[in-house]
Order: sequence, then C-alpha cells, then structure tokens
Amino acid sequence: MEQSRPGCDGGAEAVINLQPNSTISIAYHPLFGPHDDMVLLELDEKLLPDVLDQRISLRGHLDEDAVLCTRSKTYAVKFVGNSNSVLLIPPSNQFSHESHIKKNTDEEVVASVIKVALGNMELVEIAPKVDKLKLLLSRNPLKLGELTETDDLDEMIDNDKSLYRWYDLTDMIQASDEELMTALNAFSAVEINGYWRIVDENYMDAILNILLQNSILNDWSLNALNEDEVLDVLESDGFTRKIARHCLQVYGFKVDGDSLWRLDERKVCVHFARGILRGGKMKMESFMEEWGRKVPERMSVNFDMLEGEVLTETLGIQTWVYAFGISSLPCDPAARFSALFHERKKWDWRDLNPYIRDLNVPGLSSDALLLKYTRRTQPTPDSEPVFTMR
Repeated sequence: MEQSRPGCDGGAEAVINLQPNSTISIAYHPLFGPHDDMVLLELDEKLLPDVLDQRISLRGHLDEDAVLCTRSKTYAVKFVGNSNSVLLIPPSNQFSHESHIKKNTDEEVVASVIKVALGNMELVEIAPKVDKLKLLLSRNPLKLGELTETDDLDEMIDNDKSLYRWYDLTDMIQASDEELMTALNAFSAVEINGYWRIVDENYMDAILNILLQNSILNDWSLNALNEDEVLDVLESDGFTRKIARHCLQVYGFKVDGDSLWRLDERKVCVHFARGILRGGKMKMESFMEEWGRKVPERMSVNFDMLEGEVLTETLGIQTWVYAFGISSLPCDPAARFSALFHERKKWDWRDLNPYIRDLNVPGLSSDALLLKYTRRTQPTPDSEPVFTMR
C-alpha cells in the first residue's frame, strides 16, 4: 500500500514520478477498452525533436506499408509484440471522468489504465523508395515542341493525368523531402509550370547540339560559358530559358559564382555514346570511331567514361558493345541484383561494381549487400572474383 503522495490525481504523472522500489495502486479507467486508434511508438532520442515539433509525416497508399519521414530520412514502421503487458495510463487532463479516482477503506487508486498494449511500433531507417518516381515521370516526358513556359496546361491536364506537382509526389513517393529532391535531380527532372517532368532524350539531344553549334559560331569556350549569353541565344532558337538552364545543369557545372558554366566532358561524351548505341549492339572498333566523330572537337573519348553505361561481349574474335545504363535499373537492392543477374548469369567484379556502388542501404555495407544477394567464387588467389546470384 502506497504512502500518501500529495498532488497525485490518477494520471500518468503519478507513474512518471514513481521512485524505484515503490508502488502505486492502479485500476481500470471507466473508458478502458481496446482503443485500436491508439498505438505506442518507440523513438530514438534523436528523432524526438522532429516528432514533438511535428516535422514528420506518414507516407504510403493503402496497398503499401506505411513509412515515417523526417525532412531528410525515411523509416519503416514495424509492429513489435510485447511478452509482458504494457499498461497505458493517460495524463490526468485527458479522458477525464468523475469516477476515474476511486477510494476504499484500504487504499487510494492513483493511476487509471485505459488500454493494455500488446506491442508497439518501432522505426527502422531504410533507403527511400524512389523506383515509383521514375515510373511516374517516365509516363509523360517533356518532348520537343510540346510546350513553352507560358502555355496553358489545363487542356493537357484534363486529357492526361500523368503530370505531378511537388505535393502530388510527396503524397505518392515514400521518401523524405530531401531524398525526393535528390532523386529528382538524379533523374534530371525539371519543374515546368509547377509540374515535375523529365525531358525526352531527343529534346535534350537537340538543345545540346544547338548549344555546341553556337559555341563554334560565337567562339565560346566550353570551359567558361556565360549563362546569360547562352540563355539568350538558345531562347532566340526557340528554347525556353528554363530548358536552356536545365541543359547547362545536366551537362555542366558552375565555375564562377552564378555567371560561368563549364561543360562536363564525361557527361557530354556519355550523351553521344547513348545516342549511338540506341540502335543496338555495335562492334567495338566501329563504335569508338563513330563516338570520336560525334563528340565536340575540343573533347576526347575514353572507354572508361562508360562505366555503368555499357557492357561488352566477345563473339568469336570480335568484341561488341551495347547500352546497359544504370539509370534503367531499379533502385531497390533486391530488384537491382535480380535485374543484373537476369542480364548476366555471372559477373566479374570490375563489371559489377559500377552497377552497385550507388546502392545505399542504412545498416548494410557494400560487402554486406554482396553477401546477401550474391555468391562469390575465386578460382585462384590472383584471379578476379566472380559473382553469381544467391
């Protein structure tokens, strides 16, 4: 039987202030019941400020497992059963009822239990689920001549629902805001009239070629392109400033504050390699010759640029090259390895590495991913390891 405790009024306060090796009396609250709309959530202390300041959101459709997102990370929400009974005692100012404190001649009931929890929800950090984003954006890429920035989109939206604003994507994609923006940048998406779009390859090819042609006509250095001058010229050629700037962002990087851009040699060369191989496999010699002709004169090609973009195979005495870009592969690790081993039953490490090094799974290193999804064999200590599907 507990000693008299001033200020105890039957709520959770009595339990919070309970000293070790002391006891209190409890009873069922008049509103006791299953309360299925009330669950316990176990939090890491570092997440507590985000929860208390309401900087979190639950994302996922009815057919998906819910995830909890902070501004920068995504967490799976999993139910964990308890072997012991967990009693939920609400604060004294909630679920108030005149009879929630009861006394008899022997003891005072100071805590009223409103629910017995059979378990709690716990959070496990996971990689964002952005494969769905790639699928949504690929349904309606922005094509050459389709729209300008000032065109009215109402008719297109009425006829085609495959256009998405930021809030549409945050509602549909299980990723934090920062992870979603990172994925949009990785997919080279651009916001046009409030809608996020990827730009058709032919469109990007057209604007890049016009930019390169104008660099010759106007004697521009590809290492120091003046942004305003480039945008003005491309706009006069029929491209919007938004798409013109997007071209600089996709194929270049800033070198002097906000005014000068430098074209990235590797990105430009890879672009032309993709275009050449769009028609199918080619003999290595023929491909390298055509590739060298396609790129700007001030750039040089190197086959090492195509890591994660192409594969080769030997047929007889000929080596053939064909497109197999990492951008076409799933981001989910299980789906990624499945696609890789569907393409090849066996992978040498030097070929496999470019296709998996971007995988980032919280709690799993690259070696752990390989151990989970592959079998490694190495005939001799000096030979290259070979990986097959587990």
